[in-house]
Amino acid sequence: MIAIDDCYKGWICSLFLYHLTKTLTDSCLFNIFRHLERPAEIERLAELKTIVKTERERFVNVILNNTDINNLDELLKFELSKYEAAIQEAAEGGLLIEAHRDFPEPYERWSILQAVFFSSTVLTTIGYGNIVPVTTGGRAFCICFALIGIPFTLTVIADWGRLFATAVSVLGKYLPKIPSLTKFIGKTWFYALSAVLFLCIYLAAGAGLLILWEDDWSFFDGFYFCFITMTTIGFGDLVPKKPNYMLLCTLYILIGLALTSTIIELVRRQYATSWAKLQELSGPMAETLRRLGETAGTGLDYAALQKVLTVSMPKWNTLLTRKDPSNADIAALEALTNAILKEVKEVQNTKPNVLQIVIYESSV
Repeated sequence: MIAIDDCYKGWICSLFLYHLTKTLTDSCLFNIFRHLERPAEIERLAELKTIVKTERERFVNVILNNTDINNLDELLKFELSKYEAAIQEAAEGGLLIEAHRDFPEPYERWSILQAVFFSSTVLTTIGYGNIVPVTTGGRAFCICFALIGIPFTLTVIADWGRLFATAVSVLGKYLPKIPSLTKFIGKTWFYALSAVLFLCIYLAAGAGLLILWEDDWSFFDGFYFCFITMTTIGFGDLVPKKPNYMLLCTLYILIGLALTSTIIELVRRQYATSWAKLQELSGPMAETLRRLGETAGTGLDYAALQKVLTVSMPKWNTLLTRKDPSNADIAALEALTNAILKEVKEVQNTKPNVLQIVIYESSV
């Protein structure tokens, strides 16, 4: 009950921080990114467009006005290489190479939705790298924004993970058990594989939605993008380009990160439970094992024996008894240790007969 109450307190606190952060960011922070970076973006695209137009017109004029047929090949290679360099720079800068449309911008990189998506990748430490601040003011604000926002966001995600883990633990008590499966692979492995399977289903659902929105993506591309995102790797080689569903994509990422945190929390709880049981078993046996080490002398590795008894015996005794596993394990460990102690004493009490042969050396 205490753990659940603490979890809900943390959830309420995180929810408050999330709504406070969301209110502040919706009102000004996202717009700050847009106001700092959008003018520089417009200026850079206009400059690229001017360069492409100039190189295009010069290329056409040089070819049409050339009267020397002998050096036509060399002139074409030279002028074409300069025009290709301008085209490549414009394409990398975000312009479409369509002269009949005046080399348009395919989408606004620093729109409101794109700024929201960029801010979410900063706060979740994903960082795709497809949209980055280039101005000094934008970079300075990004540093301050990350320093303040990342701890809040990670706190919210961690509390979501603890809340989901508590819900899974409560629901797990009421779900029908599968004795044969849990007996074959173990209870811990069963929960771990179930969590991984659920995460794969969540990634597959995200991939299915992405291939509906992105025309040139395959199912594997969407699954790859979701996996790279949920693990916060964020290569940036595949990033959604259509801004219409950026808010939905941001929500999907936040929930996915919470699910990943849930799996980590479940594994941590299982490990903590196993370690507590191990400490409970090793505590009552410490004195007996110490007496065994003192009786056996220096020939017995006390630490190694303690590790074997406290780790291996619980697994054997769970197959022998089902009534009270903790008491049965402790009783079995004590019985085994006492038997070993008795055998060591009997061996020490039974001293072998020794025949002493004394040889005297004489000078005769």
